[in-house]
This record gives sequence, structure tokens and C-alpha cells, in this order.
Amino acid sequence: QVQLVESGGGLVQPGGSLRLSCATAGTIFSLNNMGWYRQAPGKQRELVAGVTVSGGANYADSVKGRFTISRDNAENTVYLQMNSLKPEDTAVYYCTAVQIRSGMRAWGQGTQVTVSS
Repeated sequence: QVQLVESGGGLVQPGGSLRLSCATAGTIFSLNNMGWYRQAPGKQRELVAGVTVSGGANYADSVKGRFTISRDNAENTVYLQMNSLKPEDTAVYYCTAVQIRSGMRAWGQGTQVTVSS
């Protein structure tokens, strides 16, 4: 059973930074494409950033230049460094893993990020 546990969310002022972490278990981490999604109240869940097994990254236009996704295969962890945060970044952030062999997707429980003065 794949387990994803996010951490690092919280309340931050506009312009501030946070780093989210997602620790995984129950899967071969290096064989999973990893990603971060977010869902704001009343809105659909949207992709924020993804990183492939080979390290290639992609980002939503709204976060390009501000957010950086990275993975540490030795620690079975994916990170999302968020800088220059804006109130519109407020959402629950979810980690996701997709096994490249089976296509099966797993989700974490989510971590709240609130950007407010």
C-alpha cells in the first residue's frame, strides 16, 4: 500500500516562502513520477508541478519562476519550494505519485497553505 505524507504547510505572509515535503512508503520511489496539486475552496484540483523519474520538471504557468519541485530518491521524498507566495496560492496542497509501470496513482492527505497578512 502506497503512503504519501505531506508536511510543511502553514500560514505565511505575502512574499514569504514555504517548503513542502512529501515522504513516501510502500513503493519504489525511483519508479514513480511525482507531483504536487492544489485545491482552493470552490475550485477544481489543479496541477502545480511535476517531476519525472528522470528529474524533468514541469510547472503551472501561475507558479513558474516562484516554485521549484525536486526529488531525493535516497530519502524517498519530493519537495516543493515555494517563494514569493501570493494570497492566490492559498489552497490545500496534495502530493501524488504515479507508478510508471502500472500507471497507478496515489494521493497524500493534503497540507494547508494559507498566504495572508
